[in-house]
Amino acid sequence: MQVENFDIVIQGGGPVGLACAAWCLQKFPETKIALLDRNPTEDADLAAADSRGIALSHGSKLLLDTINAWPSECADIHRVHVSQAGRFGRALMTREELKQEALGHIIRYRDIHLTLRKALRAIQKNCPNFVWRHIDANTDLATLKAKCIVHAEGGLFKKQDWVESGQDYQQSALVGLVEVENAAPYQAWERFTSEGPLAVLPSHYGPNILNLVWCGTPSSSQARLALSDADFLKSLQVEFGSRIGQFLKIQDRRLYELGLNYRKDIVQGNEVWIGNAAQTLHPVAGQGLNLGLRDAYLLAEKLSTLFSKPEDQRTPAAIDVALQEYAKSRMVDRTATIGLTDFMARIFTSNLLPIVIGRGLALSALQWLPPVKTALARQMMFGRR
Repeated sequence: MQVENFDIVIQGGGPVGLACAAWCLQKFPETKIALLDRNPTEDADLAAADSRGIALSHGSKLLLDTINAWPSECADIHRVHVSQAGRFGRALMTREELKQEALGHIIRYRDIHLTLRKALRAIQKNCPNFVWRHIDANTDLATLKAKCIVHAEGGLFKKQDWVESGQDYQQSALVGLVEVENAAPYQAWERFTSEGPLAVLPSHYGPNILNLVWCGTPSSSQARLALSDADFLKSLQVEFGSRIGQFLKIQDRRLYELGLNYRKDIVQGNEVWIGNAAQTLHPVAGQGLNLGLRDAYLLAEKLSTLFSKPEDQRTPAAIDVALQEYAKSRMVDRTATIGLTDFMARIFTSNLLPIVIGRGLALSALQWLPPVKTALARQMMFGRR
């Protein structure tokens, strides 16, 4: 049995794992990296895969641009309207007031995945020590040895093989594509209902076909999934209101369970966890993949600096120091993003009157206190470093 030795083994070929490998190799092409990918070898097998719309911040776009991994098909968000159904309080954010090209972008998950695969292949051509191995449950990994192991396996809430800290919000997200009568271009809507957030977001299919994310209790969400298209649209119209006219069509309805799962310690020895392998978030603020990409980028910075040093300086002690420094550098951003997302998921699903009134006051204050609005928007777009 021949042993293969690597500087870094990255476990997981989803967007975060791919991005981490690409940034490591871009910064130091000689790094000995093995990427273990459970996805199919051919892109064609993924072209019809997960088509749900994923929110990416403008900060994530700037990061992905550095490796030419920005998908060609995406929908920009220039304005975000936030309100609560049947109650007072609203806030409007625009790219002009924040002096940004866009507040965010909506992209199909599969497009992010495929674009990152293409970008990594382009970088791979100049990286003689990189191994991209497609594996399955029967693959023997005992022959792989690594100085550093990066866990980027990801996964959805309740479908992961680990549970450490977090919260089951007893919510499901019903997602799909909805056609509307008179949508304003580049406009995102987030409306907080008695069961949770209801978001209507742009898509690249055109101004009147929008991404829908409707959060509710598991039983309510399952019942909505079972409705006929006509009855579903009537129910959606009642819950959302008439701000964007009539809802005309719905397609591709699917359910995802929602919760928070996170590791308190993202480093143990020579192992480090990033992306959904480190934290799985509620989609209320659209921060999950954005936080994961920041994990990957900053870890790549740290590892490429370490492994560009002479061999005798890449000791286990040096690796331990580098990973502990990485964990420390991610603490503020992780804590702020996890805390903000958890707070919003909890506070916007409560129907207690004091909390309902407080939500309205908070939204109103956000509208009339530009510095607070700007600080919140910048956290959403760029995180904290």
